[in-house]
Amino acid sequence: MERSRPQRQREQETEQTDEEAVVCPECDSEEIVTDADQGELVCDDCGLVLDERQIDRGPEWRAFNHSERQSKSRVGAPITETMHDRGLTTTIDWKDKDAYGRSLSSEKRSQMHRLRKWQERIRTKDAGERNLQFALSEIDRMASALGVPRSVREVASVIYRRALNEDLIRGRSIEGVATSALYAACRKEGIPRSLEEISEVSRVDRKEIGRTYRYISQELGLEMKPVDPKKYVPRFCSELELSKEVQSKADEIIETTAEKGLLSGKSPTGFAAAAIYAASLLCNEKKTQREVADVAQVTEVTIRNRYQEQIEAMGIHS
Repeated sequence: MERSRPQRQREQETEQTDEEAVVCPECDSEEIVTDADQGELVCDDCGLVLDERQIDRGPEWRAFNHSERQSKSRVGAPITETMHDRGLTTTIDWKDKDAYGRSLSSEKRSQMHRLRKWQERIRTKDAGERNLQFALSEIDRMASALGVPRSVREVASVIYRRALNEDLIRGRSIEGVATSALYAACRKEGIPRSLEEISEVSRVDRKEIGRTYRYISQELGLEMKPVDPKKYVPRFCSELELSKEVQSKADEIIETTAEKGLLSGKSPTGFAAAAIYAASLLCNEKKTQREVADVAQVTEVTIRNRYQEQIEAMGIHS
């Protein structure tokens, strides 16, 4: 038998009252007061502290725009893995203005410059931290050049820290491990970038990136799945200024040919480029092999070979 709504409400109110009724274990008094300043629950009769370090669950001040929220915020910036100290240390601003927004005098400016310099120096206590700071700044620089989101930078920083803790950097360049960590993070987050694209923004060559990536992924057990060629299609089509129709057709070609086993052992970028080339011909938005090859950073020969295999598998005669 289902209870009526008023009855359920009365039961809930009784339960809430029972939970809220606190009795002092020392003198059995119910005169319990909350000291908001100290964060304590105190018996008003005997003075026994029943609870301490309570969280103030009261409402925050109202804020109507970003600047008000910033000024009334009780916390700092969130912890991030992209900084060697996780963003927990303070920094001195470069604006050379006081709290009221007025410009500092020349004497004060030179003093702030010296303080800033020393602040930067004491943020890193040893060579290990300086190397970590350099590696994370390299990851940030390359990620900005590639235009990947913040989540990829965070994952890359975590992978680099793991490699550092496992002592995998010994005997290898910091730039090489940092680049490999970024390449792995791109694949892990489903935003793959080819080794050619990564090597363009890196200070190490493609061969070393590939070698270091294989080593750290094996040692850290990253378990990377093969890259899906369809992940490259939207970006390549956008750069080639092709329509959604071509993009959908390219995805269809990749799906059909991959099911027939043509993708095994093939480069995903070359496979995606050939599918886009075939789709552009089928949708009357023809692009030359040279144009597609430049965007995908593969050779025209690769596109021709993959294109022939794909149209034969699809049963299309050129």
